[in-house]
Parts: sequence; structure tokens; C-alpha cells
Amino acid sequence: MVSSAIPQSEHTKERLKSELIAWFTTVRADGRPHSIPVWFLWEGESILIFSKPNNQKIRNLRQNSNVVLALDNTQGGDDVIILEGKAQLLPGEGEQPDTTLATYVEKYGPHIKDIGFTPASMAQEYSQAIRVTITRFTSQ
Repeated sequence: MVSSAIPQSEHTKERLKSELIAWFTTVRADGRPHSIPVWFLWEGESILIFSKPNNQKIRNLRQNSNVVLALDNTQGGDDVIILEGKAQLLPGEGEQPDTTLATYVEKYGPHIKDIGFTPASMAQEYSQAIRVTITRFTSQ
């Protein structure tokens, strides 16, 4: 088990870059965890997630910025990646830089189409950006 603030191995960095789904856990006002699968972008020392404004995870983050992001493990559970961090709701809904949108579309383009969106309609619907600054990283 490896633990640090930032992932060091190339294998881990590649998984963070290429994995499509991560489990994102926030904390409800009553202290119960709320876990949901999300799409995400790895940005070297932070994670960027886009969300519908005012859904449960956004309401949770307004009360408590502590989060966990976990990648689905490979068969046998021998490649677990868990990131703990502090989430920040970014201002300027729907005003993400073109480079961020391009990176997102590069990673998720076919999947965006599969769920009935265009990149523009996806950006409009999932307009709240969340930046997670990693405070602890654990892998097996």
C-alpha cells in the first residue's frame, strides 16, 4: 500500500488520465456519505468534475468540502486508487476555458453522444465545475 499527497507512479498517472469513471463521495449535512459515479479530468495535482448545478453532491459540497474519489479496481482488487481531497465549487458556471472543453470532449466525446448530448448541450447541462485538490493518495 502506497500513500502520499500526489500520485508518483506512471501507471497510476496513466490510470487517472485514462479511466472513464470514478466513484465520487461527498458528505451529506447529516453526516451520511453520498457516492456517485462521475466523469473526471486528471490535471496533475487536482481533479476536475462537471456536475448539474444544485444536485445532491453540490448541496453536500456547500456544507462540507471533504471528498473521496476512487477508481474502479481491476479484477482481483489489486489496483485500487483512492484520492482524498478538498473540493471547490468553481465560479462562472458554463464558462470553462476552450482547452478544458476540448480535453473533456477528447476523453468523453463518443460517450457524450451515446447518452444523447452534444458537447455544447452537455456543457450547458453539467455547468457546475468542481475542482478537487488532492490531500492524500493511496494505492495498492
